[in-house]
Amino acid sequence: MERIQLEDQVVELLKTVFDPEIPVNVYDLGLIYRIELSDDLTQLDVDMTMTAPSCPMADFIVEDVRQKLETIEGLKTVNVNLVFEPEWSQDMMTEEAKLELGML
Repeated sequence: MERIQLEDQVVELLKTVFDPEIPVNVYDLGLIYRIELSDDLTQLDVDMTMTAPSCPMADFIVEDVRQKLETIEGLKTVNVNLVFEPEWSQDMMTEEAKLELGML
């Protein structure tokens, strides 16, 4: 699989993960900070955050991301890192997410 196809598949899967408290996926919420594939396309590293450091669903959401990304054929390692720098803000949301939440 080519890098671009693989990256598209990663984004598609990330758009199936939701914070149970917010009806918008983690990708459109702007919670995904970094998606990085190794040169041989067998390792995926994802940096993500939560809308608040004290999010009670953080473990559940991170595990949901990891499990879905591990279904991608050819990946041997999936690392999902929870980070809080930079701090998340509503400015990181896509226009679609803002529209969905009635912010536009």
